[in-house]
Amino acid sequence: MFSIVKASKDQARLISNIAKESFLPAHGHSASKKDIDAYVSKSFNEVVFEAELSNPAYQYHLIYYKNQIAGYSKIVFNCPNTNIAAQNITKLERLYLLKEYYGLDLGKVLFDFNVSLSKENNQVGLWLAVWVENYRAIKFYEKVGFQKVGSFDFEISKTHYNPNHILYLKYDSLS
Repeated sequence: MFSIVKASKDQARLISNIAKESFLPAHGHSASKKDIDAYVSKSFNEVVFEAELSNPAYQYHLIYYKNQIAGYSKIVFNCPNTNIAAQNITKLERLYLLKEYYGLDLGKVLFDFNVSLSKENNQVGLWLAVWVENYRAIKFYEKVGFQKVGSFDFEISKTHYNPNHILYLKYDSLS
């Protein structure tokens, strides 16, 4: 019913489209339309994704449901955070699902896949930044065992920053 595949450079346009469609429902109201539009245009364009998909430091994976694209993830191994003493930790930079695939547990499937991949690469935990008003995501991350360890102001534009929680999941805390 679902499959997860590693993304390739030729899927940059697809990932760009998913990013835009996924970001706006969760974050589109977090700043002015002008600031959000500029951020999306700068951060989620095809050229950015082509460059990142060519960089082995970034691990992108696509999740399909009934042979239809449902979302993607992006992780970075060995990505330290000043709020976390542990070394060899993975940053979960994105876990994006298209809205029509909410409620099918695909986010959990993709999350579990990334945790397994991280562990296979000798990582001891996973961290992320999440906007303080992204209640749906925060509820999900707390449910799977993340703990708040810090805060971070995420730059949307030169004049607007969104407050974020830094959340950390230490793998030995998983059941």
